[in-house]
Amino acid sequence: MKKLLKVLLALIIVFIILVGGAAAYVYTQMQPVKVSTLSKKLTLDKGLGTASIADRLEQEGVIKNGLLFKVYLKVKSQGSHFQAGVYEMNPGITYDQIIDKLNHGDIVKAAMMKFTIPEGYTIKQITEKLSQEHDVDSAKFLALAKNPEGINSPLLKEIPADNKRLYRLEGLLFPETYDMKKGSTEAEIITRMLNETQSQLDSIPDFKAKLETSHKSLNELLTAASLIEREVVADPERSRVASVIDNRLKDGMKLEIDATVQYLLGKPKERLVNSDLRKIDNPYNTYIYKGLPPGPIASPSLKSIEAVLNPEITAYKFYVTKKDGSQEHLFAKTYAEHLVNIKKSQETAK
Repeated sequence: MKKLLKVLLALIIVFIILVGGAAAYVYTQMQPVKVSTLSKKLTLDKGLGTASIADRLEQEGVIKNGLLFKVYLKVKSQGSHFQAGVYEMNPGITYDQIIDKLNHGDIVKAAMMKFTIPEGYTIKQITEKLSQEHDVDSAKFLALAKNPEGINSPLLKEIPADNKRLYRLEGLLFPETYDMKKGSTEAEIITRMLNETQSQLDSIPDFKAKLETSHKSLNELLTAASLIEREVVADPERSRVASVIDNRLKDGMKLEIDATVQYLLGKPKERLVNSDLRKIDNPYNTYIYKGLPPGPIASPSLKSIEAVLNPEITAYKFYVTKKDGSQEHLFAKTYAEHLVNIKKSQETAK
């Protein structure tokens, strides 16, 4: 009997040791990895199951034992709300902290690039800015601006390819401040800017009805708006210059807008002379060709677009810049009045 009791006691002691050892092992395995371990970036793809996530965490050294993590998830009824993405797991992170991160989608924020395109910028100016600030490939960007092959945008359906246009996307890249992922491709940048243009047009109340009332195509609308953008500084004058453009077009007059010649020169001149105005034989030159240019000459602001849709009702057909530093204009109905305004402008020159 004593011998049997000794055997039972020995077995109980062995069992206690085994249970205690197992408990100690489990406890040790569930503890965070050493703080000296480097932080890990872990990419969890969409649809990845909790078992695979646990294995990935163990493989990357974030946890010590994937099997125990799976058991822990079962006991805690966790794992059904884990979100995909790139996570940074810092040294010493606990099971509960890992679960909290994955549940809340506490992912690593992608490095971003921010750029601002001023109103009235041309494709070339946009390209130069992006190239200087964010190493965008100028040649690729300009090639896509000329022939946006592979670019998907509803706007392109309304702006058909035309070999008279210098760049098919001129005037379609909206002037705005953008935040995009660092390293975005030229096509991605262009697509984002085209989407912004579409969004801005859609924000105009009754846009389609107003466009139809204006008797202009989308290309003609953006072209006229780009002329206003490059010619006008004072906001109240935008709709007035829009009326001048409409009046001259209705009367079959040449628009004779300096900004179209500046566009052809590439690098704007401080002052144009008569030889500049008439020596460049190109459909964009409104001193030689009647009607609007083949396409926009810059990216117009929403204010200029709205001015074309809602022109002031006037009989004005001429305007000249005041030389008093105000950057405003004097408007005239007849050429005789225009000549008087030119003289007034010169007399007030600073």
